[in-house]
Parts: sequence; C-alpha cells; structure tokens
Amino acid sequence: MSSVYLSLVNNLEELKLFQFKEHLDSYIDLINSGKKSVVEALKELTEYEIKFKEARAMNACVKVANFPFLKTIKDFDFSFQPGINKGKILDLLTLRFLERQENVLFLGNSGVGKTHLSVAIGIAAAQKRISTYFINCHELLQNLKKAHLENRLETRLKHYAKYKLLIIDEIGYLPINREEGNIFFQLINKRYEKGSTIITTNEEFSKWHEIFGDVTIANAILDRLLHHSVVEKIVGRSYRTKDILRENNAKIS
Repeated sequence: MSSVYLSLVNNLEELKLFQFKEHLDSYIDLINSGKKSVVEALKELTEYEIKFKEARAMNACVKVANFPFLKTIKDFDFSFQPGINKGKILDLLTLRFLERQENVLFLGNSGVGKTHLSVAIGIAAAQKRISTYFINCHELLQNLKKAHLENRLETRLKHYAKYKLLIIDEIGYLPINREEGNIFFQLINKRYEKGSTIITTNEEFSKWHEIFGDVTIANAILDRLLHHSVVEKIVGRSYRTKDILRENNAKIS
C-alpha cells in the first residue's frame, strides 16, 4: 500500500469519517475502472457519512426522550381498535400539530393503546430531531414536588417547559392532591402556546376535578390544554386481553 493511501486512511480516522473509510476501497476500484468519476465518488462517499451521522443523531434523540418502549405506528393494530380515527392519527404523525403548538389528548380505558400512540408520535418527532420527552404523570409530580422542597421548582419547571413536545402519561390513575395540582398547573401554564403536550388519561374531562381535588385548578388546566388541541377518545377492548382472546378462540375452533 502506498504511503499516500495510508495517510488518507489515517486522516479519515482522525476526522472520524468512518463511513468514508469503510467504502473507500470499493470507490477507488470504481474510479480506476472508469465507472465513477472522482467527483461522483466523493459525492457518494460524503453522502454515506451524512446519512450515518443523521441516523446516529436521530437515535440519540430517541434515547434521550425516555420512552418506556420503542413502538412505532407500524406496530399498532388498528383492526383491533376500529373505533380509532386512523386518518386523524396519521395526520398527527405528520407533526403539523407541533407547528400549530396544539396539544393532543388521548382519552380511554386502560390498555386501549393510548400510550402506544403517544410513543409512536413521540418517536416520529424525536427522529426529526425535535426535542421530545416522555414521562409518567406520577413520576413528573414526584420530581416537581422534590424540586419544590429543595427550592428549585422554577428551574425544574423550565426544564420540562423547554421541550417542543412533552408527553405526560396516565393522568388520573393515581389521585393528585391540591399542592400537586397547583404545581402541575404551573407547568401547563408555562407551556401554554409555547410547545405541544400529549396527554393520556383514563378519566373523562368532566371528572378531572375529582383527580385534582379542586374544581378551579382542574378547569384552569383543562382550559389551557383544550384551547388548541386534538382530542381522540378511544372506546374499545384492552390490547392486554388480545392474545388471551385469540387463544380462547383457537381452542373453541
């Protein structure tokens, strides 16, 4: 091997152009055989590198987003939940709602696919390198309460308010006291018309005063969440019973 070639390989390693280095030999052969010009080869080699870096950046965004699992819309069985407006979900996946700073609220019983849909939309956003974060409502409130006790609530509120898309899962599964409700309102108010929030809940909005233990706080939260929003109510069976039902049907047949 020539010293020039070895120097080139070393330079590519130093610059961390690993995809360029990986495909270098095959493109040298293509140039020597006249199948590619030098300019064409350089263009395609740099495209390999760009695609690799973009994929790595997307994966990093997905990892940082704190999703409980990685499931896209391709993994969602719309045939099991025919009541869902598929067109509306596919429109949400275009992420147009983020540009309009709209919120998305998924309402339905446990297991009907609310979290899966919110994660699928979140992954679509993270893959576009849009700042996204997923958190369970109870965990969020515990974090904010801890920050309040440590006199750093404002800093923590700013942390959660900075995301272009914040997904808050499972509102209504555990009771929320007045102090927690007040803190939650502060977060929603901070995000109001500045970012989009996806909410999943098992409770009708008319019962949110029972969740938060205060009519005024519940109404103030809903007022900001629903002002610019897309609401999808899911009425159907739990996906967790899906396999059991199939097994039973198989036994009967």
